[in-house]
Amino acid sequence: MPVNTIAVEEGQVKILDQTLLPARTEYRVIHNAEEMWEAIKILRIRGAPAIGIAAAFGVYLGIKDSTAADFDSFWNEVVKVTDYLATSRPTAVNLFWALDRMKRFIQTQKSRPIPEIQQAILEEATRILEEDVAIGRRIGELGAALLPDGCGVLTHCNAGGLATARYGTALAPIFVAKEQGKTIRVFADETRPLLQGARLTAWELRENQIPVTLICDNMAASVMAKKWVQAVIVGADRIAANGDTANKIGTYGVAILAQEHKIPFYVAAPLSTIDPATSTGAEIPIEERDPREITHGFGRPTAPEGIQVYNPAFDVTPHAYITAFITEAGVVYPPFAENLMKISRQNFVQ
Repeated sequence: MPVNTIAVEEGQVKILDQTLLPARTEYRVIHNAEEMWEAIKILRIRGAPAIGIAAAFGVYLGIKDSTAADFDSFWNEVVKVTDYLATSRPTAVNLFWALDRMKRFIQTQKSRPIPEIQQAILEEATRILEEDVAIGRRIGELGAALLPDGCGVLTHCNAGGLATARYGTALAPIFVAKEQGKTIRVFADETRPLLQGARLTAWELRENQIPVTLICDNMAASVMAKKWVQAVIVGADRIAANGDTANKIGTYGVAILAQEHKIPFYVAAPLSTIDPATSTGAEIPIEERDPREITHGFGRPTAPEGIQVYNPAFDVTPHAYITAFITEAGVVYPPFAENLMKISRQNFVQ
């Protein structure tokens, strides 16, 4: 069974601290909105769905000790907390989706006493978590149908249970395929510069006894040329209305390689990752991170002092390189501008 990334026990919110993997498996109690902001910002918790879930619980942690006497005062605190959490990371749309959902929900509770609203907020955040588990399972079932027995799958970054509440997105079809008795072999890109593929994906697959081979990012073409890969599955942080998709830096290159080698390239993501307000990938904000992630790998100098660095956390894969999207509501094929919006409207997520 994939790991639980976020857990709620007796009102306490715990996250698996992914900055410590693979050396240590340790859960950290998050006490307030500030600690949740920090956990999202420095990647203690990461992956678009997991960030959304964490933000929902962050809203609860930010208002659970409120002593507001009336709803208007309480609402002002809610807005302050949600605005603050929204500054943690800019690219993953699930963060903003979850915060908007929490605000809409809180507005429906305004006639209740404040303590009851606080408890209801915890329950709503828990529902988001539980829904994500079900969504991951469904994505896994639909995606597994696309993977024949003996299939080699290449994935980039980490989009397994560690990036969600449990099953994941890109790894969910692999978990379910294993349950179905299929033999699937995974090639995991290391995913520079923070090595989420090496530290997280390889660890997660090995923990679940799924055959995995770790490769450097620049080995993907060679592995494809040897015909060891029959499918590529990645996750997503934001999907524009036309199907352009933001995911971990390096995904675009993998998509180009897959098309060149005539390998299907699938994006597995929940409907909440689709952003109808973003027309194309050109409008997706791309987070740029600390240059030291490149110049000081694992704390040691790996580049000349003072060198100029470009360190985007994500890139955008144009929709023309994507074979299909695997969502909880079905597998979506081109034309994406029409079909993504259709499936999104039919299954609108509040």
